[in-house]
Amino acid sequence: MWWAGCLVCLTLFWPVECVKNYSSALGKSILFYNAQRSGQLPGNNPISWRSHSALDDCVLGGWYDGSDHLKFGLPMAAATHLLLWSVYKYKDAYISAGQLTQMYDMVKWPLDYFTRAWNSSKQEFIYQVADEDIDRAYWGRPEDMTMYRPCKAANASHPGSDVAGATVAALAAGYLVFHDKGDVAYSNQLLSKAKTLYKFATDYRGAYQTNSYPSVSYLDELCVAAVWLYRATGTAQYLTDANSFASNDFDWALTSDNQELSCQQLLYEETKSFSHRQAITNYFKAWFPGGSMQYTPCGLVWAMKWGPLGLAANSAFLALLAADAGIEVDSYRKWAVEQINYILGDNHHNGGCYSFEVGYGDRYPLQPHHRGASCPNKPAPCGQNEAGSAEPNPQVLTGAIVGGPDEYDQYVDSRPDWIYNRVEIDYNSGFQGALAAIIHLQSLHLFPTTNNKCPCLSE
Repeated sequence: MWWAGCLVCLTLFWPVECVKNYSSALGKSILFYNAQRSGQLPGNNPISWRSHSALDDCVLGGWYDGSDHLKFGLPMAAATHLLLWSVYKYKDAYISAGQLTQMYDMVKWPLDYFTRAWNSSKQEFIYQVADEDIDRAYWGRPEDMTMYRPCKAANASHPGSDVAGATVAALAAGYLVFHDKGDVAYSNQLLSKAKTLYKFATDYRGAYQTNSYPSVSYLDELCVAAVWLYRATGTAQYLTDANSFASNDFDWALTSDNQELSCQQLLYEETKSFSHRQAITNYFKAWFPGGSMQYTPCGLVWAMKWGPLGLAANSAFLALLAADAGIEVDSYRKWAVEQINYILGDNHHNGGCYSFEVGYGDRYPLQPHHRGASCPNKPAPCGQNEAGSAEPNPQVLTGAIVGGPDEYDQYVDSRPDWIYNRVEIDYNSGFQGALAAIIHLQSLHLFPTTNNKCPCLSE
């Protein structure tokens, strides 16, 4: 088709704005998650430089968190939840993009991991694999790891309501997605795991013990868990539970450890309650221009130095969901698409048209902070020399969203700088969800008129 390139520019007699290929960006995001897979990889593995790894882990499979080889339950569950929410809500977009089969295959990987991590007979849930200090002393391929990889578990004596609740939300949403697909046996397995893990999370309440990704509260995760179980089963008690877990406190961002805004959005979709709607609108009043959030000169909402692109994308996905539920439809859609457009090239970095999604367009990060991508093909060695090299990564980490620029739109593409160039599974989840929502709008001819401050132009 005429728009099939990653970033197509229409050239007439004057500079015109480049057309974004959101379908291409979505497909590339799926590839990023495939590059993060741990365990015994399948024969259809699309990432040529990845192979089997961590086959002696106490729980096989799952996704490595980011540039490292740690498997953290909370961000993995939070990312999986948003990804499943996107295909539950915008399945038509994945079909339109030609990515539905790839999405099913990709998102099943963490779901399988969660089913193995929860042992209902032992009342034990594994929520972390590998030790932070041991892992971070290693730079190399995941396939070459030989270090000790201990596990952390939640049980009756050491609760983990937050990480368990986030996992329940993913499992219950997974039930709905795979039941709709027609995979009844698998979806029923997911629902059974979700129900028993929810009971564990609510019977033994408390925050999980972690050195990374602490959770400010476990009530927000229990809320999203309860709403998805209500959707999956129709049991009214779950909706009652969810309302009891919801908080009216203002939340500054939708993050992997704070799901209160997801809770409010899900409850609004189910109840149309004014209080849940107000929680969403109050949030976006703070995030929109004129509110309390800072904006870069080119128009990115800049929440903090760590992962500003991921935070902006999460809020863009939330805004598109809220608009589809009838909340501030025009302004929310316009703002959300503009944030995604910034990520895909509507900025002035490196002469403009710079994509912060690796592999999209002609200009994108060449040195994302990622061990596997920094390693040359075997049998060449990989270690600290590759970590500090100024050369582009030998492997292209297609689809990854890097941390992003500073508050002045300044960005440095340097692997050792892990503030600008860190990649995380939770950076991509809201971004991919927003892409699906945008493709959905395009199919309905509801794409908003946007006005990015630094549009990508072709001379």
